[in-house]
Amino acid sequence: MTPLSPGPQMEVQTPEPLVQTQHVALHSPADPFRLESGATLAPVTVAYETYGSLNAHGDNAILVCHALTGSAHAAGFSSPDPRSEGWWEPMIGPGKPLDTSRYFVICSNFLGGCYGTTGPTSINPSTGIPFGMTFPEYTVRDMIRLQKRLLDRLGVTRLKTVIGGSLGGMQVLEWALLYPETVETIIPIATASRHSAWCIGLNDLSRQAIMLDPDWKLGAYDPGRQPERGLSIARQIAMVSYRSDISFHERFGRDRTQEMLREPEHITMHDPRFQVERYLRYQGKKLVDRFDANTYLYITWAMDGHDVSRGRGTVEEVLGSMRQRALCIGISSDILYPAHEQRAIAAAIPRGTYREINAPFGHDSFLIAYDQLGPLVREFLEERA
Repeated sequence: MTPLSPGPQMEVQTPEPLVQTQHVALHSPADPFRLESGATLAPVTVAYETYGSLNAHGDNAILVCHALTGSAHAAGFSSPDPRSEGWWEPMIGPGKPLDTSRYFVICSNFLGGCYGTTGPTSINPSTGIPFGMTFPEYTVRDMIRLQKRLLDRLGVTRLKTVIGGSLGGMQVLEWALLYPETVETIIPIATASRHSAWCIGLNDLSRQAIMLDPDWKLGAYDPGRQPERGLSIARQIAMVSYRSDISFHERFGRDRTQEMLREPEHITMHDPRFQVERYLRYQGKKLVDRFDANTYLYITWAMDGHDVSRGRGTVEEVLGSMRQRALCIGISSDILYPAHEQRAIAAAIPRGTYREINAPFGHDSFLIAYDQLGPLVREFLEERA
């Protein structure tokens, strides 16, 4: 398939990957995409990457679902330029757990993202300017329905598995429920069957940080001047929840910044005094350089609305209706989506199995502890085979 050119969007600076992101227009004004809310979008462009080859039957595919600030660039097959490596590089490639010599692996930027798929940064065809806060609210289920349209276009008839962590895991669960005939197995990692009050509260703090920034301007900020301070603080709040007290203690302890040690009399109230403060501010700045504030708001609203039981029955009934084999992976030190939530999901799915990553890195362990995650995924896929 020849990818179509994407619609105009705000420029997001990213390094050139070895595996190229492709774009396809899936909906037109004559065939608009209808959201759960009843709103429609047209045109809708989706950014995606594929790795490996689809077989003649279209049934050797694996879908990778990314988390909040992720993109379609999950792997670059170890590009010589480390900046071009994908966010799940150790998991995808020849001989790796998601073995591209056997499977056709797909990852797409979900609906509402800012890495090539239509979202708040896209140009509203009715006004000629970015949607901003006029973009319609969407749900995780809307994300899945758009992904299904992409897979149909690519010729995928069957998914060997759908895998993802955090918000990616929410998508995994919805895939099993919305398209059970397409999905053979699922691997939800460090996720939730419905967003907890704890997670909603953290997301609201992040949203307030963005919306209270004077540069937010009710979402109508200039593309070149987004609310950097608010988005940075939102990211810092999230980073604290992504790690654990153990990992912070082992990495930073109470170590002071070099400036504080050398010239404490020159430190102002705005300067970081501890290394952990410097680290969090660095992470905030990194996100500001690559992400959009309005997009962050919309995605966190979609996460907070996530509930597999909405309109379907109780959580136990809904998970109990799944017929796929499921590998539910928890993380021992995760404070955002605690291991007990993953155990409950596995227990409710009739063919569910629970496994745990024992690592001190908190929620982010599914992006760090590949020595444990990789073998779990490989073993599960080989058992299925």
